[in-house]
Amino acid sequence: MSMRPLSKSKLMAYRQCAKRLWLEVHRPGLREDSAATRASFRTGHQVGALAQRLYDVKGEGTTIELRLGNVNEALARTQDALCTSGPIFEAGFAIDGALSFADVMLRTDTSDSTAWHMVEVKSSTEIKDYYLDDAAIQAFIVKRAGVALETIALAHINRNWVYRGDGDYRGLLAEHDVSRHAFGREDEVQTWIDAAQAVVRQPDEPDVRINRQCVTPYACGFLAHCERAEPRAEHPVQWLPRIQRKALKGWIEAHPGGDLNDVPDDLLTDMQRRVKTHTLSGETFFDAQGAAADLAGHGLPAYFLDFETIQFAVPIWKGTRPFQQIPFQFSVHQLCSDGRLDHRSFVDLSGGDPSLAFADALVSACGDTGPVFAYNASFEATRIRELAGRFGHVATALLAIEARIVDLLRITERRYYHPGQRGSWSIKSVLPAIAPELNYRALEGVQDGSMAMEAFREAIATETSSQRRVQIEQQLIDYCALDTYAMVRLWQFFAGRRDLAL
Repeated sequence: MSMRPLSKSKLMAYRQCAKRLWLEVHRPGLREDSAATRASFRTGHQVGALAQRLYDVKGEGTTIELRLGNVNEALARTQDALCTSGPIFEAGFAIDGALSFADVMLRTDTSDSTAWHMVEVKSSTEIKDYYLDDAAIQAFIVKRAGVALETIALAHINRNWVYRGDGDYRGLLAEHDVSRHAFGREDEVQTWIDAAQAVVRQPDEPDVRINRQCVTPYACGFLAHCERAEPRAEHPVQWLPRIQRKALKGWIEAHPGGDLNDVPDDLLTDMQRRVKTHTLSGETFFDAQGAAADLAGHGLPAYFLDFETIQFAVPIWKGTRPFQQIPFQFSVHQLCSDGRLDHRSFVDLSGGDPSLAFADALVSACGDTGPVFAYNASFEATRIRELAGRFGHVATALLAIEARIVDLLRITERRYYHPGQRGSWSIKSVLPAIAPELNYRALEGVQDGSMAMEAFREAIATETSSQRRVQIEQQLIDYCALDTYAMVRLWQFFAGRRDLAL
C-alpha cells in the first residue's frame, strides 16, 4: 500500500520523539517555536543561501523551489536538473514512505558514468552525532530513488575562519566526508521509516511523558502543549540548578514528573539542597553578614557594567569570525563616594563594526580605580580580553578594567535565595524579591538579551527608517540601563547601604 511520504525533517522528528512526529503531522498549529528556534531557522537559511554561492561560482546551478502543496512539481524539476551539468540545490527525491530535499548535489562524472556527490550544509561549528542519522536518511532516499550517489559530506562553519571582507566567503564552510557513516545503514533507515509511518497512522497522539527528549537534540515546539496536558509537580525537580551529576540525571530520567520533595538529598550538591529546602519551606535564605563581608573590600567609587552583543553565523565585518560575540552596547552606572549615581551608555547602530568605538568609550566610562561589578562577569571579562587582543592601543587600559571586575552573580549564589527564583539566579529572577518596583516587562520593545539582538539586527538593516532606528536606540538604552541599575540596587541590598537614596 502506498504511503504518504514523510520528509527527512519528519523522520528526524520521529527519531527525537514519536509524539512530536504525530503532532507535526496531525496538529501542526499547536507548535510554538521559541525566539531562539526561530533565530536558528533564519541562520540556517542564511548559511544555506551562502552555500549556494560558494558551490556555484560560475552561476550554472539550478535551485529547485518548493512551492506550498506542489511537491510533485519540485520532483519533476529535479529530474530535469539531473540531466544538466551544473550543481543542483534543494533537489527533491521521493520513495515509498519518505521524501527528502538535498542541500547540494554535485556531479562527479567519470568517463563512462554519471555519479553524484551530496553535501548537507549545517549552520553549526561542528559535526554532531545526530547529523550522521540525517545524512544516512538522505543517502538512503536518494539512492533508493535511483541516483548514483557516490559520496556524501557534511559542511559546517569553520569557527576559526576570519572574514577578509569584500564578500569573499571562501573557506567559511568546512566539508567532511561522512560516506562511511551514512552508507550501509539501509535496514536501519527503513526501520525508522516504517516505524514513523506506523506512528502517523495512529488515531491518537502517543502517550509520551515530558523528559530530556523535549529539548534534545532540538527544542521541541510542542513542549507547551505537552506541559498543559501533563500534570505538573508543585515544585518540579527541573528547578534544581546545575544538574550535572550522573546519579541525579538518572533519578530525573526515572521520575520525569518528580517533585523536589521526593529527590534524595544525597544526590544533591549544597546549592541544590539549599534550593530544595527553601523552595519547599517558602522561606528566603539570606546570609546578610556574609554578603556584606564579600563587598566590604570593594569601596567607592564603584562601576556597574553590562554588555549587549551580536553574533553572525556569516560575519559581516572584516576581521571577525563566525559566531563571534561582538559588543555593540554597554551601560555603566557609577556610584560615587558621595552617593551620587551617574549613568553613561554607548550604543552603535551605524551598521559598521562597533568594536573599536565601543572599546574607546568603555575605557573612558570606567575610570581608573574602583571595582567594576558585573553579573555573570565572565561574559564581560571575555569580551574585554577579545577587544584587547584586537586593539593594541587600548589593550593595557582594557585589561586594567578586566582586573577590577567583581562578579555579583557569585556573591548572590552564595548568599541569597528566594523561593520565587525557582532555582534560577538570573538577575531577572532575583530582582522581584529585592526591588519589586523594577520591572523588565514594563519596558517598551526590548525586555531581554534575545530581544536586544533582534532589535540590533532590525536597526542596522538598510530598509529600517531613521525614525525607527532612533526608537530602537532608546529602547536598547533603557533596557541595558535597567540591567546595570538592577545591579546597583542588588549591591545596595547586600551591602546594607540603606542610607543611600538610589
